[in-house]
Amino acid sequence: MGKFVMKKTNSGFRFNLKAGNGETIAVSETYASAAACKNGIASVQKNAPAAAVEDQTVAEYAKQKHPKFEVYVDKAGEYRFRLKATNGQIIATGESYKAKAGVMNAIESIRKNAPEAKTVEE
Repeated sequence: MGKFVMKKTNSGFRFNLKAGNGETIAVSETYASAAACKNGIASVQKNAPAAAVEDQTVAEYAKQKHPKFEVYVDKAGEYRFRLKATNGQIIATGESYKAKAGVMNAIESIRKNAPEAKTVEE
């Protein structure tokens, strides 16, 4: 089972979503307060399971409504995703992957792990 790991940083609070094997599958922006960070976690738990995938790596891709995972190619030519909430705000992002299959597997892992993931503070 996955878990959200919430940490205090020099500039605020962040969370990482870790899969059952301990691998980080999503990270957050920096929030000003612990309460705002917890709200971000709740938003990922609520939005990830039903979020559509908007594959921006293909020509003439179909635009999806929020919430959605946007799959795109970064400046280094690698695949990434960002999860956007119903209001269009980015609530989680992922690392880069050499192959699109890697990013798609990460999205499925988030859908599976996020809803029931416990939050731990470090």
